[in-house]
Amino acid sequence: MIGRLNHVAIAVSDLAAASALYRDTLGAHVTAPVALPEHGVSVVFIALPNSKIELMEPLGANSPIAAFLAKNPDGGMHHICYEVSDILDARARLKAGGARVLGDGTPKIGAHGKPVLFLHPKDFNGTLIELEQV
Repeated sequence: MIGRLNHVAIAVSDLAAASALYRDTLGAHVTAPVALPEHGVSVVFIALPNSKIELMEPLGANSPIAAFLAKNPDGGMHHICYEVSDILDARARLKAGGARVLGDGTPKIGAHGKPVLFLHPKDFNGTLIELEQV
């Protein structure tokens, strides 16, 4: 069901500083920041030859990333994103197998303009999983 790794997301408290670190220290190409109010974050992407890194900071005090950073003030890995060809089929198969889809189960449009869903970390060895339809 899952395809290739799309990205690994890292929560940061200062997107500009984290972007500069990746750009200036690691020599990475960092995209311009994009605000995603429906997800409560601002993000940038770092393209790698085989995947991407997503850096994200809270967009407002009610952001789910703000709660993550309160527990992890230095930031850290937030989720991993896998590609699927049909997000509705993936959702049905996962739910039939007992996996919990976060929210109301309706896909939202993610940072790449494609439908995404998140799966409960307690169902996947403590890791928050994002699925993105490609």
